[in-house]
Amino acid sequence: MLKKRKKAGDFVESSRKRIEKDIEYIGNITATPGNGCTRFSYTEEDRKVRDYLLNIFKDLDLDVSIDAVGNIRAKYKGEEELPSIMIGSHIDTVKNGGKFDGVVGVITALETLRVIKEKNIKIKRPIELIIFAEEEGSNFGVTMLGSKYLIGYLKKEDLKEIKNDQEVSAYDMIKNFDLRIEEEDQKIISKSEVECMIETHVEQGGILDTENIPVGIVDAIAGMKTCKVLIKGTSNHAGSTPMDLRQDPMTGAAEIILGIEKLAKEEALDTTVGTVGKIFSKPNSTNVIPEQIEFYIDTRDVKPDGLDFMIKEIKKLIEKVCKKRKLESEFKVIGKNESVVLSEEIKGTIEKVAKEKDYKYKKINSGAVHDAAMLAEILDVGMIFVPSIKGKSHCPQELTKYEDIKQGCDLLIDSVVELCNK
Repeated sequence: MLKKRKKAGDFVESSRKRIEKDIEYIGNITATPGNGCTRFSYTEEDRKVRDYLLNIFKDLDLDVSIDAVGNIRAKYKGEEELPSIMIGSHIDTVKNGGKFDGVVGVITALETLRVIKEKNIKIKRPIELIIFAEEEGSNFGVTMLGSKYLIGYLKKEDLKEIKNDQEVSAYDMIKNFDLRIEEEDQKIISKSEVECMIETHVEQGGILDTENIPVGIVDAIAGMKTCKVLIKGTSNHAGSTPMDLRQDPMTGAAEIILGIEKLAKEEALDTTVGTVGKIFSKPNSTNVIPEQIEFYIDTRDVKPDGLDFMIKEIKKLIEKVCKKRKLESEFKVIGKNESVVLSEEIKGTIEKVAKEKDYKYKKINSGAVHDAAMLAEILDVGMIFVPSIKGKSHCPQELTKYEDIKQGCDLLIDSVVELCNK
């Protein structure tokens, strides 16, 4: 007989030791030992982590499926045939990233299933652990490829057009990873099979750590727009070309990049951010004035008006600088995600459980984009944050205390059981 759960907090005690063991093991599977975690999707490192987790799923007797792009879904059966509660995150990283981003969400989801199984906890709905493929966009510059495919935002034909720096398409890379991209029909997730989703994640910012708060309940996820900018000038000799006769796209790009910072800091909303983190120079030689500069802008805000303002003003800034410096320009929005206010019901459930467990918590926005934001187009979605020490993320110094991860996991378990039995 299954034990009947009386109220949140009666049974939950996740294993910090087990959580730490899993995260540390996965963190050591990296292409850059000693310099953070580098684990791109569809690589040997990705395969090793997948195999490690799939073996655990087999031991737990989970019903596992892997779709055409590599999203893994592992289902723990409930008492009734109802739409499932989905939990999880991703296992891929940026180059030289940290070992907690994404993995915390996967391992706390795994620990949730372990605890429920070990304690024989009564649940009506099934629970699905999901591992999203290619969340970071490290291969192709397209973030959340797996979840975008899962909701139908990306189709198979789109994957043939998405390419990495070596001109290998996402379609071909996925096919060469022994996934059945050619044969399998695309399956779009629906409300009839999944009721809602909760993603646990490190904050990737310093608010919780600064305020010494162990868990955050996410209210909204920032929207983002990624823009590609080309600034074209005239290439010439660096020594023999007088300064007043130059059409230098590098200095033009520098002025534009500083202008983007000024827009975000001084003129946009206080929730708006803007970043230029990727830049290329052609021909990229120390003694040659460049012919062309290519750079990418990442701008985000939880408020759509903030994003609209930034895009409009960045376009005006580029036109102004290029006209003054006699340069040519091209501007294109190459990726976008709308801001998402998360489900009031899911947030309310998580907050109710946090109060019952007497947890100190804070309602917080996410500046980073997550797979949960994609699924929010179809499902009710919630998120739980745990602190990032000094706000560090996407770098080798990324760190979260295991006691905070455990507390976030305990909050996840009780919240999931609460939702399963509604």
